[in-house]
Amino acid sequence: RKSLVLGANVGINKEGADPERDYPALVKAVAPFADYITINISSPNTPGLRDLQSEERLAAILSRIASPKPVYVKIAPDLSEDGLEAVISAAVQHNVTGLIISNTTIARPGTLKSPLKREAGGLSGAPLFAPSTAMLARAYRLAGKRLVFIGAGGVFSAEDALAKLLAGAALVQIYSGFAYQGPAMLPKLKARLAILLKQRGFSSIAQAVGAGL
Repeated sequence: RKSLVLGANVGINKEGADPERDYPALVKAVAPFADYITINISSPNTPGLRDLQSEERLAAILSRIASPKPVYVKIAPDLSEDGLEAVISAAVQHNVTGLIISNTTIARPGTLKSPLKREAGGLSGAPLFAPSTAMLARAYRLAGKRLVFIGAGGVFSAEDALAKLLAGAALVQIYSGFAYQGPAMLPKLKARLAILLKQRGFSSIAQAVGAGL
């Protein structure tokens, strides 16, 4: 446990929730056990949750959160340009550590072949890589060093992880890739990423952050 970083992801219920009350309470409850906390306001599976990404509603939540641990806000890849600017404004104003970009998407690319493609819910995996990375790059251009960005969405390889770093991510998360490839992917990805960084002349991950913009 001492050598690992443990994050806690908090979100509200589908029914009977009071975001301005519940998020601060959840943060307080998990803070003693987590190294960082994610405020999830972007799951497409909870009705109305993404409405909390408006500047006014997000600010109302963040203004009530007092956390001794770093706090990240997880956002949707489907935000408009104005919506992204609003989230960044609220996050900076209320001293949030950074943003996680992104959650799953409600969009359905025309290239999807699954017979279930019209089902409701969030789409993850490879189809999420391009839109989430594009939004990450836009957010980094808008916020720069004022926020720390965690890149997530469609990461299956070291090349994918490097693309997130170059687009502004200081950290990278994996979920679908981990589900498909299992824990064995991690040492392979790390070793390959080290090679890719060296090939590009970077001596550290920090040097690669935002270098592609």
